[in-house]
Amino acid sequence: MYQRILVPVDGSDTSNHGLDEAVQLAKLTHAKLRLVHMVDELSFATGFGGYAGDVAAVMKNAGNAVLAQGAARAKAAGVEAETALFETMSNRLADVVVDEIGRWPADVVVLGTHGRRGVGRWLLGSDAEQILRSSPVPVLLVRPPAD
Repeated sequence: MYQRILVPVDGSDTSNHGLDEAVQLAKLTHAKLRLVHMVDELSFATGFGGYAGDVAAVMKNAGNAVLAQGAARAKAAGVEAETALFETMSNRLADVVVDEIGRWPADVVVLGTHGRRGVGRWLLGSDAEQILRSSPVPVLLVRPPAD
């Protein structure tokens, strides 16, 4: 069964639902979690002029805070979790996740998804879909509870 669960997190409610599901799965299988967060430096480096370095530091600190909160959430449930922060100028989240599966041989990826369809997905893209299509291991997509 699953012993190594990779969980991309961004601190959103949707991401936290995915993390909660991963924690429950880890408790059932006595698995370890690896929480990953990506800081996309290119998205904020353009347009900030001389402030890009300051913004990069803020984004990195925020990413580390997201990872710490996620690890604390797992620990509170009695699940071991390690973290990894990735800074990139060119990769998509799916690329980072697939690379991480190769470095830290995950058995499954668990992540929250908005479940957008149609124009919303077309305009915003779907990290979850990209991960699902490119992952060499099973992917569990967790939708938020219905309102």
